[in-house]
Amino acid sequence: MKSSTTKSIFAMCFACTIWGLSGIYYDQLSHIPPAEVLAHRSLWAMIFFSLVLLSQRRVPILIKNLLVGPNFLLLGMSALMIAVNWFAFIFAVQTSQAIQASFGYYIFPLVAILLGYFFKGERFSKMQTVAIFLATVSVILLGFALQLVPMLALVIALSFGAYGLIKGFIKLGSIESVTIETILLTPFALSFILYSVYIKAQSNYEFINRDFFLLMASGVITGGPLILFSFATKNLAYATVGVLQYINPTLQFMVAVVILFEPFNFLHACALLSIWIGIAIYSLESWRSESTR
Repeated sequence: MKSSTTKSIFAMCFACTIWGLSGIYYDQLSHIPPAEVLAHRSLWAMIFFSLVLLSQRRVPILIKNLLVGPNFLLLGMSALMIAVNWFAFIFAVQTSQAIQASFGYYIFPLVAILLGYFFKGERFSKMQTVAIFLATVSVILLGFALQLVPMLALVIALSFGAYGLIKGFIKLGSIESVTIETILLTPFALSFILYSVYIKAQSNYEFINRDFFLLMASGVITGGPLILFSFATKNLAYATVGVLQYINPTLQFMVAVVILFEPFNFLHACALLSIWIGIAIYSLESWRSESTR
């Protein structure tokens, strides 16, 4: 195995591990409203990405693309989708629904196939159809396990799927594009943060340094894995990237059950088994398609 491939696999695994364990981090901020956590995440992520681009002397490229009409509109839409996705995940963790969040990321690749069918004219193979069916079964079983419609799982999967779909039309590097997305979110984020500070000051709220440093860290937790992911995807086959990404929801699921002590029953197990069979079929199909190119 080439050194570049080994490094890329390690980078991909490390990125997905950080994402997978992030539920522990957001649980530590469960006493702070999810919208406020989202605002800080957007702001500090923007600062982190901007510093990265500044160190790489790529700021002129960033400014140039901020002024391009089509890219600007698409980036505005993708910024909205990633904000919805981030909020849904934070809300899920803070309200003891992290299992739902993990299922959202499990079914996301299959949602991406559906979006490709409707918006890009792509067609399913027979194996992909089976995988989508099993994903649908897993969502239904999860609904019965939770005794409610798993809206958070669907919002996470659909928002991330839509985000990926929109990004496919943006001809811009991943770091530059996500920096612009966070820049577009910053006015709203900063306004909300200042409003929250004002409200807390009015109620004599005592600021905790630990909370501030944890919120600052959201920039690194958001940006660091994305840079590793971007590096990994340059040297790895699409099918390999697809399979390794499942480290993320698997760790999310384990964190939800083992660390956050969310309830896990027989129907949860059936839903998990169904989605894993669907993932296996999807992954084998991706590898087969990759090997025939």
